[in-house]
Amino acid sequence: MEPSPTIAIIGAGPLGRSLALRAARAGFRVFLEDVMPSNLHHAQELIRQELSAAALPAVAFVSTVEDAVRSADLILDCVPDELESKLEILWLLDRMAPPHAVFATPTTTQSIADLAQCTYRPDKCIAIAAEPAALAWAEGPSTQLRITAATAPEAVALVDRFWRALGLEPVFEIVR
Repeated sequence: MEPSPTIAIIGAGPLGRSLALRAARAGFRVFLEDVMPSNLHHAQELIRQELSAAALPAVAFVSTVEDAVRSADLILDCVPDELESKLEILWLLDRMAPPHAVFATPTTTQSIADLAQCTYRPDKCIAIAAEPAALAWAEGPSTQLRITAATAPEAVALVDRFWRALGLEPVFEIVR
């Protein structure tokens, strides 16, 4: 059995907290980052209440993107779904994350093909096509994930494995 990937979640708001909690419960090592100390503290308190003492060490709360992504295999950004925010976070991730890391970004308004072309790893970028509120509380419905023809099969497999471990059904759509 292959080891569980390390997950970095950028943003400790409701979506980031929910994903971190679910990922830890599914057995993943999680690094949860937020630039706002109050968001990170709030997330830490909520996750401590929800996780058993044995599962709690699976989540590390960090205050820099670099600390979050240093050893990440899969990085989920939970920044606002605005072009400037997405471009800024992808720029940072592209420079700080290991070369093998896959980026998954929730967006209903941005083209993953366009966003991916702004990175040095367009083959490792995937869009989660869901509203953050719906994604944060999803319980079993399918979630549409958008990829391009250039998306690497290993990236798709990693995201598929992660999503299924959370108890969610991924549905991949190839977009131009």
